Amino acid sequence: MLDFSGPDAHVFLQGQLSSDLLALQPGAIQLSSYNSPKGRMLATLVLWRDGAETIRALVAADLAEPLRKRLAMYVMRSRLTVADLASTDAVFGIGGDHSRATVQAAFGRAPDRGQVLAGGDETLVGLPDGRVIVVTGQASAEALAARLAARATPVSQDHWRWLGIRAGVPTIQAATQDLFVLQTANWDLLGGVSFQKGCYPGQEIVARTQYLGRLKERMHMFHIDAPPPPPATRIYGEIFGDQACGTVVDAASTPDGGADLLAVVQLSALGGSLHLGQSDGPSLALLPLPYAIPASAAPSRPKL
Repeated sequence: MLDFSGPDAHVFLQGQLSSDLLALQPGAIQLSSYNSPKGRMLATLVLWRDGAETIRALVAADLAEPLRKRLAMYVMRSRLTVADLASTDAVFGIGGDHSRATVQAAFGRAPDRGQVLAGGDETLVGLPDGRVIVVTGQASAEALAARLAARATPVSQDHWRWLGIRAGVPTIQAATQDLFVLQTANWDLLGGVSFQKGCYPGQEIVARTQYLGRLKERMHMFHIDAPPPPPATRIYGEIFGDQACGTVVDAASTPDGGADLLAVVQLSALGGSLHLGQSDGPSLALLPLPYAIPASAAPSRPKL
């Protein structure tokens, strides 16, 4: 988790991330991304205000420190500090059908989807898909783990990732950095980008894709009767032969066996069989996402 603190924190992030930080209200969360100049995602973030001059950001653990270093390079004369809170804060996740009720029983309060409840020793973050993040200090982590274990079943981080995959929410990790323009990972459908705000890295490519291009690939969810592949594993389809037509974003084992995964694939490849890793690899079964993917519109070409 990263901490951006100082009078210029909001303005600084407004010029670096894909979402409209100036529209982020106290008590609300915001999905965002940090992109390369080519519009490809370098990190996905969950943001919220932690006071008048502080923004907190949840990112993949293997990206927190590299992202801190990269963003700190651009602070220059801006009045803020960028800190990695891995050594001071502990993060717990509660998911499943009764996640909110479990949090309510454990803390006497529970956030709605998209809401943040601060105060006391814990910050409760309600993700848009219904999962809840609990942030506390390292000193309180052991006691908090025991409190949650009395009301919920501890599971592995792999299970938490599976819940995110079933929600259709991509998490960019080190292995998948700089691979996907944010629309291909459905980040526009999840509200992680503002098309009305000012400039940020990659904004020109993202806007051009939105208004002048036609998306040839999108992220979909699949199941395989095989162990979960690592992120960035390539996908092959009968229509494309030996040429890869997709890339795994993330994958996790399912409680019933096999693995579910999110992958960005060529839309034209969905008409035939798809295979993992090689043209004769494990078969992928297409699963429905919990949100609709719009039809690919024709490019909007301005008339001269």
